[in-house]
Amino acid sequence: MSHYLLSVIEPTGPRPAPEVLEPVMQAVGAVDQAMRDAGIWVYSGGLHDPSTATVLRAKDGDVVTTDGPFAEAREHLGGFTIVDVGDLDAAMDWGGQLAVASGLPIEVRPFRY
Repeated sequence: MSHYLLSVIEPTGPRPAPEVLEPVMQAVGAVDQAMRDAGIWVYSGGLHDPSTATVLRAKDGDVVTTDGPFAEAREHLGGFTIVDVGDLDAAMDWGGQLAVASGLPIEVRPFRY
């Protein structure tokens, strides 16, 4: 089995209204539960808005901090799920299910070992 990161790519901007967001969260929750039931779910998490980020950079032996995201973008990492599946095809299948449930792009990447 291999670990894959399923990254949820969200548009930058205000959160959708509750009546729009609630059905999406229910659909995502159903996929999350299916992953748990299949025994491949490792961890999931949602992230706060990019404005809450702090970037740390090494400079001349010191660490310099900057508020906000690393780069201005129209999209950002909004959340993620880590799965432990047999191969890329299985990770892509689960990522596809998340894309359908959320209506958002999902990036699938293997972990290095």
